[in-house]
Amino acid sequence: MNKDKKVQQIIFIEGSYNVLVLILKLMVGISTHSLAILGDVIHSLTDVLNNVVIWIVMRMSAKPADKNHPYGHRKIETMAVFVMASVLVVLAVELILHALRKESTEVVSEFWGLILMVVVLVLNISVSLWERFWAKKLDSNILHADAQHTFVDAMTTVFVIISWQLSAMGYFWLDQLCAIVMAGLVLYFAFELFQKVVPILIDGYSVESGMVEELATSVDGVMEVRQVRSRWIGDRKAVDMIIAVDAQLSIGKSHEIAHAVEDCLVSQLKVADVTIHVEPFVQYD
Repeated sequence: MNKDKKVQQIIFIEGSYNVLVLILKLMVGISTHSLAILGDVIHSLTDVLNNVVIWIVMRMSAKPADKNHPYGHRKIETMAVFVMASVLVVLAVELILHALRKESTEVVSEFWGLILMVVVLVLNISVSLWERFWAKKLDSNILHADAQHTFVDAMTTVFVIISWQLSAMGYFWLDQLCAIVMAGLVLYFAFELFQKVVPILIDGYSVESGMVEELATSVDGVMEVRQVRSRWIGDRKAVDMIIAVDAQLSIGKSHEIAHAVEDCLVSQLKVADVTIHVEPFVQYD
C-alpha cells in the first residue's frame, strides 16, 4: 500500500508538471501560428488526461482482493500500461501520416518562444529521469511506462523545435524526415512496453519451473515435485504447485512441509502468492 501511495503521488506531481508544459506550449503556439507547436499542445493535453486516468487506475488497482476479484485488482495496472503503449502506436502512425501529407505553412520564428520551448525540453528530460528513478526504486511498470512516455515527449519537443525552425526557413523535406524518425523511435518504445505487459495479460510464466522445483526439493520432507505453474498478478509473482510427501506423515506434519516450501519461495524468489497441494508419495517395490 505504501508503494501504491507513492506511485500515486508521483503521478500527481507529473500531471501538475504536464499542465504547466501545456500552458507554455499554448502560449508559444498562439503567438507564432505554428501548427507543429499547436499539435504538440494537443499531445500535451492527452498527457494530462493520461495522468488523470493513471491516477484513478492506481487507486483501483490498490484495492484488496474481494469476492468478484479473488486475486486482487493488480492487472488493472497492467491493462493501463497496455493502453498507454497502444496510444504511443497511434501517435506514431499519426505522426508518419502527418509527415507524408504535410502542406507548406508559413510560421513566425520568435526568440522568446524558442527559449520557452528549450525550457520545456529540459523539463521533459528532467522529469523523465526523475520518474525513471522512482520506477526502478518502486519496481513499478506503470511509472516506467509513464517515464517512457515523458521521454518520448522530450523527443517530440526536439522534433517540434526543429520542425518549427526549418519551416520558417523553408526546408520542408527535412521537417518530414524528422517526423518519420521520431515515429520510429516512438514505435520502438511502444514495442518495449508491449514486451513487458503482454506476457502478464496472457498468463505467461513468472518464475522458471526448474528453479521452483530445485528450491522445493531442497526442503526436508519433499519427496517429489509433480507440477509447477506460475504467472503474474500485476507486478507480483504467483506460483501453484503439487508436491508429494511420505504417505505415512500426519496431516499436520505435511502442512508444516508445505509451509516450509512456501517460505522458501517467498524469501528466495520473492513470490507473493503461493498455492501448494500436497499428495502422498507411495513407493512401489
